[in-house]
Amino acid sequence: MAPLRLMITGANGFVGRKVTEAVRGHEGLELVDFIDDATGASPDIAEASAVERAVLAANPDRVLHLAAIAAPRQAQADASRAWAVNFSGTLNLAQALIKHRPDARLVWSGSSEAYGASFNRGPLPLSETSALEPANVYGATKAAADIALGQLGRSGALDTVVLRPFNHTGAGQAADYVVPAFAAQIAAIEKGEQEPVLKVGNLDALRDFLDVEDVVALYIAALLAEGPVGGEAYNVSTGQPVRIGDLLEGLLSAARVKISVETDPARYAPNAVPVASGNPDKARERFGWAPKIPIQTTLKSVLEGLRAL
Repeated sequence: MAPLRLMITGANGFVGRKVTEAVRGHEGLELVDFIDDATGASPDIAEASAVERAVLAANPDRVLHLAAIAAPRQAQADASRAWAVNFSGTLNLAQALIKHRPDARLVWSGSSEAYGASFNRGPLPLSETSALEPANVYGATKAAADIALGQLGRSGALDTVVLRPFNHTGAGQAADYVVPAFAAQIAAIEKGEQEPVLKVGNLDALRDFLDVEDVVALYIAALLAEGPVGGEAYNVSTGQPVRIGDLLEGLLSAARVKISVETDPARYAPNAVPVASGNPDKARERFGWAPKIPIQTTLKSVLEGLRAL
């Protein structure tokens, strides 16, 4: 049986690179480029005609849609662009598939940020039936696309899989995110490039953290799953939130020098959502998936990656 043709948007991003590595040589999946024939480059997902040309050229059986304005601060700084990419871009891709490959499956990486204020209403961990009440621009763009793709799947217009990943990290993630931000300071201190004082913000929030490799495993399982999925949403989570301060302690325990911790008022902000956690049971039941990599293993891999730079 011929492998399924897989097109990935956002293949050059943090998660996209990990998925590409995992899929290379996979007997069930064959990578095809997301390229606009008119330019020879990856299209801007917000340009409908360019996306349509890329879909026509790729002729995919499966699409993993990762392209996004992924940093909440970046989305907040340019809301128009965030909506154009995260919402309109997702619709552009879905409509191109409906027009040219309605038998394809679209697996989409949404976000737990779509739940927003629901985390404060409980009970936790949240199930997929919890209300989407986004509290920031990023979460709102993801919630809107989540609803749109769910409707397309339920109507039978396109086989869509809506994934809601919670916090995930690993070697190679940008320092815009909390774990590599801490680890980057530790690596700099070890190299003598920074005083042995690690600057931090609020450490009290509890968040559901996964290793990026576990997230990739679920993406691949969703791409390969038998039968239509039909717009169903799935948490990508552990159900076991970890305090940010404990993640920091885990990194410090692996440091090669003694480091003190100092709260930086410029980095400190109150927690609008004290605890964010999702129930992963639905993904386990549908895809046979469960996170396997211990958080301390993940923390060490992030730190080792930054030490190597």
